[in-house]
Amino acid sequence: MQTNFFRQIAKLNLSGDLQITFRQTGESNIILSILLNNEQCGDEARKTIPPLTLRGTAEELDNGFFENVSVPLQSASGLMVNMESFMKQLEEAKKQSAMEKVKSDKEKKEKEAKEKKYKDAFQKAEELEKEGNYKGAWSALPKASEYPDYAETIRKKQDEYERHFAHNLFSQKEMPSTTINQQP
Repeated sequence: MQTNFFRQIAKLNLSGDLQITFRQTGESNIILSILLNNEQCGDEARKTIPPLTLRGTAEELDNGFFENVSVPLQSASGLMVNMESFMKQLEEAKKQSAMEKVKSDKEKKEKEAKEKKYKDAFQKAEELEKEGNYKGAWSALPKASEYPDYAETIRKKQDEYERHFAHNLFSQKEMPSTTINQQP
């Protein structure tokens, strides 16, 4: 006798292991317990899917087995595949979130370090100013190009220091005039 039972099972295209438990109760009754288990699915919720249980005579099970198991088994298989896909996407989202957090933390630390460097340079310039070393103070100021947020403040301080040590050719002071004696 030839059967097509395994061909029918293969047509269901299930993902995972199909476990069928056969128990005969009494003379003509049979209980079938069918459990689909997909170890590839990392979600522990897959273990809460109960087995499908069928009861009937051998003739009833022969006639209605695939009509009764096809939809529930395919649904369970699809659910576990979707759960695994979801778990992979969730893990990827966690990685992305961790990478973004690391990137954000790194940017924050770099900004804080740059801010500290700016404040230290500005403080050094002010100390030199108090000592009367305006050229040194001017040189100690941070570069406006490196700190665009503070460019205006830096330029004002540079101008202030320059007034103390740079000579302006166009200043208000009069230059001494010299007269040349001309002889006829």
